[in-house]
Amino acid sequence: MTITEQIITILIVALATQLTRWVPFWVFRSSAHTPQFVNYLGRVLPPAIFGMLVVYCYKDADFLSAPYGIPEIISGICVIIIQMHFKNMAYSILLGTGLYILLVN
Repeated sequence: MTITEQIITILIVALATQLTRWVPFWVFRSSAHTPQFVNYLGRVLPPAIFGMLVVYCYKDADFLSAPYGIPEIISGICVIIIQMHFKNMAYSILLGTGLYILLVN
């Protein structure tokens, strides 16, 4: 790819990203006009996505050979405890990930 093609590609991707961010606010300007189905998706999709992320995080854990998934289990328990205590997802994710990295290395 030439430098011109790279710049055009970056601009198109940036534009597409911004459009996907702005269009829902243009379409649904007021909460009174938001369809029930969209409200339903807004309620159920975030927990579903996080459930999928949990499954994805544990899919490659080997529980039958050393270290028997211990770093994953300890980090997962840590995330649950931190989430219950602080109720802040950023703390849970950052501290759980940091603990996992420490345990693995």
